[in-house]
Amino acid sequence: MNDWSQPDASISNSHDAAFASPSGATSWADGFTHDPGFLASQEELRCMLFNVADSTAPTRAPSPDTQGQNTTQSRDREQTQTRPVLSNLRRIEYLKNYVGQVAPWLDMFDSQCTFRVQIPALARSFPALMNAILAISARQMERKEGIQDSFDSLELYQEAIRLLSPLLEMHDPKVVAACVLLCCLEMMSARAQDWQRHLEGCAALFDAFEMNGFSSGLLQAVFWCYARMDLCGALISDGTQGTLLRPSKWLPPGCHEDDAAQLFEAAQSSDMHANYAVYLCAKSCELVADRTQFVELGVQNDCAGEVFNRRWLRLWNDLQHWLDNRPPELLPVHTTTTKPFPHVLFLQWAAISSNQLYHTACILLLNSMPRSIKLQPTPAMSALWHGRRICGISLANPHHGCLNNAIQPLWIAGRLFSHVSEHAIIIGLIRHIEAETGWGACWRIRDLELAWGYRISRSDRTIDRQRFPVTG
Repeated sequence: MNDWSQPDASISNSHDAAFASPSGATSWADGFTHDPGFLASQEELRCMLFNVADSTAPTRAPSPDTQGQNTTQSRDREQTQTRPVLSNLRRIEYLKNYVGQVAPWLDMFDSQCTFRVQIPALARSFPALMNAILAISARQMERKEGIQDSFDSLELYQEAIRLLSPLLEMHDPKVVAACVLLCCLEMMSARAQDWQRHLEGCAALFDAFEMNGFSSGLLQAVFWCYARMDLCGALISDGTQGTLLRPSKWLPPGCHEDDAAQLFEAAQSSDMHANYAVYLCAKSCELVADRTQFVELGVQNDCAGEVFNRRWLRLWNDLQHWLDNRPPELLPVHTTTTKPFPHVLFLQWAAISSNQLYHTACILLLNSMPRSIKLQPTPAMSALWHGRRICGISLANPHHGCLNNAIQPLWIAGRLFSHVSEHAIIIGLIRHIEAETGWGACWRIRDLELAWGYRISRSDRTIDRQRFPVTG
């Protein structure tokens, strides 16, 4: 993901080698991502996003009068060109599923529930956004129900792109929201090495328009939804790449990364403290990737000697500061001492994944800890301690969005364990995630088998469902 010949670049070319593990994202044959129509539309949108980012990025926001006039004209033109893809009954079915099943994924770090409440309201008069909403909902239902031959989602996806085409040059949050929803649809379905193709386009758009984690209103919620997907891609790369949009670009223009902690804390929001965990995990991926590139390729990127030691220690201290300063909403309400994994229960959605990402970032850093650094022995200095809590959080908390967000942390944690009983629980968790949410997860089982050195038998992959969270 990072262009190592130009370390300061915020967006760079793809490197498929880091994503060579899975041959497909699903445990059953799914023709969606191999459909020529999908592949052509995906490439069309990606090219449009790059073209807009390269040629029309404004140096300042357009004046409200001009923007409002352009928006009205574009909307009128769009309305006349809209063609119905679904019957009203199917639209209602997909909208209900979006509100109940999909929006919680997107809103898990947003107590205002922007994707569940605000975005559907905006979509009523913005067909491109409505088609993106319907497309991702249809795709989730198709995957969860194992539909392989008929894809409403593909028609909706293509219609959303058709409607977006004349609107992309507008500096309109609704356009960006539609692009991020389509990106999420692709991530749900596509092979790991294909996920970054749409992420790159979104990253270029965010960078060109200087949208960041502290943008106001709708754009802030949309940005952090994108940022979690970008982090997912960095975690999949297994230490070889950072996020497409470098963490420095997640902050407002002119803000130094040394001031990030004060910036997040000044928001005085449990949501932003949770987002800070996403940022710190992205920083951990960046540091590990920089170190890998320095050691293996000799890239000069401040990852040698004392400079690397200082970067590592600063980030480790930032993570422990995050943990010590969690607001009450992000603290566990109950923790068991069960074996092999504790059950760690949280009440707020953002608490679940943010704590899991804290533990994930700690494992990444501990695996690359400089030998010269000596810290006081504590449970936090054990990668296994963090790994057990990653698994325990997923075992105790049923929220669908947080289950999806746990796939890569479970893979990172799972490689640390050696006992077959631990393996069986982790395999069962991953299968449970895909069955409950429709999100592609089971391709990670083969990666864990390679790490453990043996193939899990079918009988070992079956686990008592009572060990998992009860979902309603």
